[in-house]
Amino acid sequence: MIIYSKRFLPLLTGLLLGTLGLKAQELSKYVDPFIGTGGHGHTYPGATVPFSLVQLSPDNGKSGWDWVSGYHISADSIAGFSHMHLSGTGIGDWLDIAIMPLTNPVDQNRLDTRVRFSHQDEMASPGFYQVKLENGILAQLTASERVGFHQYQFPASSRPTIRLDLAHAFNWDRPMDTEIKIIDKHTIIGKRYSYGWANKQHIYFAIRFENPFSTYLLNGEKTSSSSVSQTNTSTSGPVEAVNAQFTFPNQNQVALKVALSTSNEEKALAALNEIPDWDFIAAKTSAQNKWEKELSKIQVESADEKLKTIFYTALYHTALSPTLYSDADGAYKNYKGESHKMPNAGQRYTLFSLWDTFRALKPLFTITQAERYTDILQSMMAFYEENGLLPVWDLSTFETNTMTGYHAIPVIADAILKDWPGLDQEKAYQAMLASAYQKIREVPAYIEYGYVPQDVNGGSVTKTLEYAFDDYCISLVAKKLGKLEDFKTFSKRAKNYINHFDPQTGFMRAKLKNGQFFEPFDPFYSEHDFDKSQYIEGNAWQHSFFVPHDVRGLAKLFPKKNGLELMLDTLFKAPSIMTGENQSPDASGFIGQYAHGNEPSHHIAYMYSYIGKPWKTQEKVRTILDSMYHDRPDGYAGNEDAGQMSAWAVWSMMGLYPASPVNGEYVFGSPVLDKASIQMPNGKTFHIIAKDNSSRNRYIHSIRLNGKKYDKLFITHSEMLKGGTLEFQMSEKPNFKFGTKRKSWPTSMEN
Repeated sequence: MIIYSKRFLPLLTGLLLGTLGLKAQELSKYVDPFIGTGGHGHTYPGATVPFSLVQLSPDNGKSGWDWVSGYHISADSIAGFSHMHLSGTGIGDWLDIAIMPLTNPVDQNRLDTRVRFSHQDEMASPGFYQVKLENGILAQLTASERVGFHQYQFPASSRPTIRLDLAHAFNWDRPMDTEIKIIDKHTIIGKRYSYGWANKQHIYFAIRFENPFSTYLLNGEKTSSSSVSQTNTSTSGPVEAVNAQFTFPNQNQVALKVALSTSNEEKALAALNEIPDWDFIAAKTSAQNKWEKELSKIQVESADEKLKTIFYTALYHTALSPTLYSDADGAYKNYKGESHKMPNAGQRYTLFSLWDTFRALKPLFTITQAERYTDILQSMMAFYEENGLLPVWDLSTFETNTMTGYHAIPVIADAILKDWPGLDQEKAYQAMLASAYQKIREVPAYIEYGYVPQDVNGGSVTKTLEYAFDDYCISLVAKKLGKLEDFKTFSKRAKNYINHFDPQTGFMRAKLKNGQFFEPFDPFYSEHDFDKSQYIEGNAWQHSFFVPHDVRGLAKLFPKKNGLELMLDTLFKAPSIMTGENQSPDASGFIGQYAHGNEPSHHIAYMYSYIGKPWKTQEKVRTILDSMYHDRPDGYAGNEDAGQMSAWAVWSMMGLYPASPVNGEYVFGSPVLDKASIQMPNGKTFHIIAKDNSSRNRYIHSIRLNGKKYDKLFITHSEMLKGGTLEFQMSEKPNFKFGTKRKSWPTSMEN
């Protein structure tokens, strides 16, 4: 449990003693939910359970890029505690159904609810958040999958008041249709329809107070306490969304539960039963136990306590999204207003940040989410059935079409190639083809020219390289399913990256429809406007290496035999600058021109192993781990991006990484942990041991698998499923002989 100040301990004594009496937590104590709330990490510190619909967290009451999660460590005020938050994204939305405790009711509609607080009076742990506000109110929050549980202690001089605010909106979000219905003196129901990053969103809620309120205000106006059957609806936009205040005189503590549903208010009422009673300690302990189960899937050992905090906080962040969207029975209403129900008692998920998470998070799920991953995959298929295409960036079942590529394909392809249960492979393959032949997102031009011309639309280099990788994924599935003509077609399309390569500079460069390179060319130039850019969220340095499926094919394009190696060396040594008047803020975490704060760089350090120089991979990976991950609020080098930044750390700290995230191969890097015991989805355990590991011993001298000499620079998913022990012998000096033979290298199209 992370506590910001020892002087806050007396306030918690009763709560902590109760918790310790129920169950001692083993791994949750290493999780610091404040990591990522500083810098540009864009995470939130509030109470949630793995992959849940509810993320109950404080909002600072500010808009701006560093407040897309509602909270940033630099702020000193809280405007409310809302129930839906995005973790680590680059665009702001949600923050739905906000609750704020007040010391007294206020007879006005518009109200600045912000109250100052100190981080010394704030704490968070998995499933729990607590803060004492400057006005003396102590807020304690916990949650289940669909319910947020609030407990507020008020100072003696106050008239305890709870404010429900459906106008609470920051960044892109704005309410369009809101409603509050007061059922009785314990129960409130309602809805909030909004427009934002996802253009059509709806959420229904039910609130139940432990004790009855005595009076209430709607939109700041007093209402007779004898009449509790009241409805206030706002339907036109832009609107003055409704709010309500409920007073509880003669009480110094108010407890309430808020349940959510995407179907209707009745389902929200039913969801209240997820937390059946008013035992806050029991609810908090239940949330902690869910996290303990999640974190125990990978148990690590290290003499460095900070490394454990970094690792388990990263593992925690990998289990926040995608988030639940359906009710307990699998029912939901999508953005179109259509009611559906997931088959086989499954659950629907949303918040698919696929441009980020196809790289490392989704392959990690094939290890850590044995019970959940089928539903996640089926949610993507449900999106396809409802919209005709697989999702690109699904938020609240709405296609935001954010970012490039059609990266649901590598996720589904990886699952098919690993024979993941519960997925109709033929149906999934047809969905993949629909994306590959879609009529939007410059795909027709990509098919016609073999690349996306810059004079068709911006971001052309990034789009071509990413489509080529996705097409490679389709080719592997086509081969597995015996579709040999498709295999030939998509193998050819997977080579389209060649069309952007400039042998004179060694960079991938934008081309026009006439086949000429776009001029002028500056590899340091960055343009954040996607329609004007050549490279999305970066420059030529970061994007020219995105050929994870064919690293040796890329190497052959260089005029010199060691051209790719020299280009990689130069990348890590080049000046850490960008040119241009509208540079992308997403390119961050620089080592030379390597930018770990954004996803296009994440596989690059591992490319050396594909060309027989694994010691360079080991050195670079260790440097990245040491410099880009820290146990403090600004502990991430860029946006955490819905689990991808953390997934890179989880993999790499153990010593391996899915550099080409589709073929089930995990390339070795430089483990920083002494041992990791991984519970594989089939119930077996795979151990990774780093002998003589230290900050100086960053190189792999030799490897043994189950006691036998192992010469490969990677291990396969199928090999890990057998269980066993992988042992790295670490050394201060690189072993220039290990991994130099071609048969040891990871797979490349060009073998």
